Amino acid sequence: MSRQRKSISVLLAFLIMLVTVLSACSKSDSNAGSGNASSPANTASSASAGGEKSDQPITLRMTVWGAPEEVAAYKVAIKKFEDKYPNITVKLQHIAADYDTKLTTMVAGNDVPDIAQMESASIAFPLAEQGKFYNLQDFLSSDPEINAERLVPNISYSLEPGNVIGLGPGPESFGLFYNEDIFKDAGLTPPPAKASEAWTWDEFVEVAKKLTIDNKGRNVTDPGFDPKNIKQFGVNFPTWWGSYSNFIFSNGGDFVSEDGKTFALNQPAAVEALQKIADLINVHHVAPSPVQAKNIPAPNVALQTKKVAMAIDGQWVSAGLAQSKFHFNVGVLPIMQKPMTTVVSGMFSMFKSTKHPKEAWELMKALMDPEASIDLITAGTWMPSYRDWYTDSALLAKWTENLDSRPSGYKDAIVDVLLNDSHQTPTGYVKNFNKIMDIVNPALDKVWLGQQTAQEAMDSIAAKAQAQVQGRRDVKG
Repeated sequence: MSRQRKSISVLLAFLIMLVTVLSACSKSDSNAGSGNASSPANTASSASAGGEKSDQPITLRMTVWGAPEEVAAYKVAIKKFEDKYPNITVKLQHIAADYDTKLTTMVAGNDVPDIAQMESASIAFPLAEQGKFYNLQDFLSSDPEINAERLVPNISYSLEPGNVIGLGPGPESFGLFYNEDIFKDAGLTPPPAKASEAWTWDEFVEVAKKLTIDNKGRNVTDPGFDPKNIKQFGVNFPTWWGSYSNFIFSNGGDFVSEDGKTFALNQPAAVEALQKIADLINVHHVAPSPVQAKNIPAPNVALQTKKVAMAIDGQWVSAGLAQSKFHFNVGVLPIMQKPMTTVVSGMFSMFKSTKHPKEAWELMKALMDPEASIDLITAGTWMPSYRDWYTDSALLAKWTENLDSRPSGYKDAIVDVLLNDSHQTPTGYVKNFNKIMDIVNPALDKVWLGQQTAQEAMDSIAAKAQAQVQGRRDVKG
């Protein structure tokens, strides 16, 4: 309308003004609380949360990493999605190596997919801070089929409270895997599966001592035990943050303070946990040092060949263990103060530049549907992302019963603990996590090698680490 035409009638001007005001009000109401220019209510789309369809041809593009079996699961989900929405074509781009670098380059060149698999600390949050991602809370708040309450704990990733940038399709947690025959031959009671019956740390260490055998058949408690010639370690404990975070959290510690202002790995709770882990190597001689660990094979081989009796690792090792065809089982992690496991997961994020956010959301839902990834789940690689697959007995049975990948302790040690005693990965809430850990990791290497105590090592880098602390994403303000 040209407001400069003086010949326009007063009545026509009034009517047009009225229509404009009503239209603006309607648009404002539809976007209330979103703060996103591409919100679901503001985007024309052929696929709604309820599954409405049209004949408009649409192409969605997604990028993923992963092993061949993971990519195969994505293809199954995509096929089901395309069958449901025949007007939509999904182009899957598998980036097998240097994923973060290649995707970052694509984004810089405006060659952006609609949705992408993301790792939280290395790439997702840096891109989110640039405003690249859609706020998925817009969908979670309105979709009748999926919402925050339907997801298992700790698989939603937020830039700040209320701004969800990613959802994890395959959560993972940690357990204490072991060779049943070793315990039987040693006459020892295997690790408990229930969190309420979990070993204390000291109980765990004492069992590990009896299961650590030198080349003359002596265990740690026997006179003359030779720690330099060990043929079977009581436990294998990978020294990356995913493994030791379980025990920092169990002991009431954290990577940064609750208000996000202070580096916390040099505080008593975290230091005690780190030192106890280092003592497994250097004091008790029940776990391999980083040097010795280079000769320890993958958990399935190490447990089967009795290089180790127990292994603290992610539940994803169940897939390899099941294929090794020996008597393995899993117990709950030992506790320091309380039962706890860290949940780690990649995520799917939606780029704000997508022209089809509703369709992209429907694709994300299809990818997260446990039915689509059931082969990965039953093989032992993934766990479902939907809570009812843990609480509904029929759904739970589909992925935990009569499977080589799910031994008798699995439901108690893995499923129940993830639901009731789990903690989000620190990459999900510690800002600038990678920069902090670039300082922490070399210092911890000295702890694992017995060259410094945990307190000495963490104090020595505390000032540098503190300079990298930028807060927590789960704290408002």
